[in-house]
Amino acid sequence: MERQAIRIIGIDPGLRRMGWGVVDSVGTRLVYIASGAVSPSAKKDLADRLAALYEGLEIVLNTHNPLEAAVEETFVNKDPVSTLKLGQARGVAMLVPARLGLSVGEYAANQVKKTVVGVGHADKRQVQAMVKTLLPRAEISSADEADALAIAICHAHHRPMRQLREKAS
Repeated sequence: MERQAIRIIGIDPGLRRMGWGVVDSVGTRLVYIASGAVSPSAKKDLADRLAALYEGLEIVLNTHNPLEAAVEETFVNKDPVSTLKLGQARGVAMLVPARLGLSVGEYAANQVKKTVVGVGHADKRQVQAMVKTLLPRAEISSADEADALAIAICHAHHRPMRQLREKAS
């Protein structure tokens, strides 16, 4: 019996750069599809930057047609204003796939790192190296893309348990 590929987009929320990465999950095998970042102009005001993130992410989703999405949870910075702005970008990252009818998984940064690297406090270089190992065909040009692909990998890994919990409830 041949398994159906599940296309997953991982999204790393950010106001300056919103990283995205698309993988196909076939059983335990992962296949790199594409990755990139949506980068609105820093000269625009907040509302226009959020609109640019929305439009850019919508184009990515319509281009790659994922079936599921995963977004990293916001961590609290020392600067509450920055945390609020990041939360607004995260809202966009969750809204776009939800409006297209996709289920959206949410994962803490430590959970993503532990799933991909094996250590919850791995640094960016370790995450990027492990993503490259797990997805050897990946063309990664930034930490935002690597993080987004790591989020997609995390979602693929945790899908079976999420599905069991959803069926049980």
